[in-house]
Amino acid sequence: MTSLPNRPELAIALAAPALEALTFETYPAAPQIGGVWVHALKKNRSENGAFMEYLRLDDSGVQGLPGTLTPRQISVSWAAAGRVNAFHIHVKGEQNEIWCVLSGQLVIWLVDCRAESPTQGVKRKLVFSGEQPMLVHIPSGVAHGYQAGPEGATLLYSMDAQFDIADPNEGRLPWDHFGAELWAEDRG
Repeated sequence: MTSLPNRPELAIALAAPALEALTFETYPAAPQIGGVWVHALKKNRSENGAFMEYLRLDDSGVQGLPGTLTPRQISVSWAAAGRVNAFHIHVKGEQNEIWCVLSGQLVIWLVDCRAESPTQGVKRKLVFSGEQPMLVHIPSGVAHGYQAGPEGATLLYSMDAQFDIADPNEGRLPWDHFGAELWAEDRG
């Protein structure tokens, strides 16, 4: 058995070049950001297609989710293949959002920019697809952006504030503000 610093014992002997380059993947828990929650949706399939509930509403807003949101606008965005749309941040007023990818795939990055947040500076990566629909709640002050997969993507999202073209609450940070490596292809 070969023992290397910070490496487990190996049951299989490797040639020196492979042994020197060898690393092991780790699977830490996803970093948490205060106010961000993810909720799985159920896509019901049949021979004729599929059906899925996006949100259930009553007088107090969305029902049956880990947090609250009263939708004031529901929008759809179509992203071309490979498109990076980042970073947006809502800070002029409260504008919380719930996102759901209906088709294609998005790599989503969230970064907590809130000065008084206990999770300030935390970055979280999510990979959402229309094959396994999920909801993510993005609170005000959390920068958010995405990169569409090779076939593009369709994003359905709800907001608790309406868009005002005369005074948009669409703060922007450069796509690489938190590091261009966030958008690098995973080759590993």
